[in-house]
Amino acid sequence: MINLTTLYRDKIAKGELRPDPAQEAVLPHFDRISAGLRAPPVKRGLFRKKMPPSPKGLYLWGGVGRGKSMLMDLFVDSLADIPVRRVHFHAFMQEIHAAMHRARQDEVEDALAPVAAEVAASVRLLAFDEMQISDITDAMIVGRLFEALFTAGVVVVTTSNRVPDDLYKDGLNRQLFLPFIDLIKEKMEPWEMVSPTDYRQDRLQGSQVYFTPNGRAASEAIQAIWQDLAGGSAEPLILRVKGREVLLPAYRNGVARATFYDLCGKMLGPGDYLAIAADVKVLVLEDIPSLSRNNFNEAKRFVTLIDALYEARVRLICSAAAKPEMLYLEGEGTFEFERTASRLREMQSEDWGLSDT
Repeated sequence: MINLTTLYRDKIAKGELRPDPAQEAVLPHFDRISAGLRAPPVKRGLFRKKMPPSPKGLYLWGGVGRGKSMLMDLFVDSLADIPVRRVHFHAFMQEIHAAMHRARQDEVEDALAPVAAEVAASVRLLAFDEMQISDITDAMIVGRLFEALFTAGVVVVTTSNRVPDDLYKDGLNRQLFLPFIDLIKEKMEPWEMVSPTDYRQDRLQGSQVYFTPNGRAASEAIQAIWQDLAGGSAEPLILRVKGREVLLPAYRNGVARATFYDLCGKMLGPGDYLAIAADVKVLVLEDIPSLSRNNFNEAKRFVTLIDALYEARVRLICSAAAKPEMLYLEGEGTFEFERTASRLREMQSEDWGLSDT
């Protein structure tokens, strides 16, 4: 058996990681969970054995780029034969809603009960990335869901940018959600990772983030950055906005990747872009074309998207047909686009975005 502390120190010795006191301070909590998951059954009489109580989980929160997701990934890797699933929290909740919809079609009286039972039967530990709750449909079921999982012995480890008390902050009917916060504090250890180092920002420090023109060289540069930030693995993320679905084709650890067409070639509006800006810390946007009266609607959406990213201080990495000032040269809206070009320039600076979060 290898615990996270041993794995972490081994990676430091190999030069794959550098020592970080904030990361080292949380390692005993992961080791405690690992030991609890591996504890042998307790004998009860001659022939019966009973599993020991499940260890308390971990709610790891703090600023972006501090290494929370990296530690959780290493922890999951260290568990070997323990049934575990690592999944983005939004994606998990989307699966829960879809499974409940299927259960209702089968006329199940309580659609959540069989869904929770199925999840509990498949894993011993759930590792969630970026727990945050902004959707009322999630807020109304998450308490019962987690209560069922905890009762079944499932251990939960999650990362978040928010302290538990700020989950679903200012949400509709929030008083109904408050028992879930109490449940988190009872079943999981809240731990703030406080570190002055922003590793995600460090990886982008001094790096080019705006590539032009579109083409093979730009694509290869974008791919290299994506590989570094997302580790080469990602999954789609669907955001629900007022009953509609907004798809980000690839997402991992707060970093999303999409094409111009994905976000500006479809009928998306300000609310959709605000939702993206709220959930994404780095957006990799590819193949921004030249803009004119021929694609005026797409250009307007692009302006709205950049405004949302700018106000939320989301880090933007993109490939485009031309430099910002040369993207929109003719047609209605060229004057208004000057502000967008200025913002695109500002968003290329080294200190943009993550250093302020």
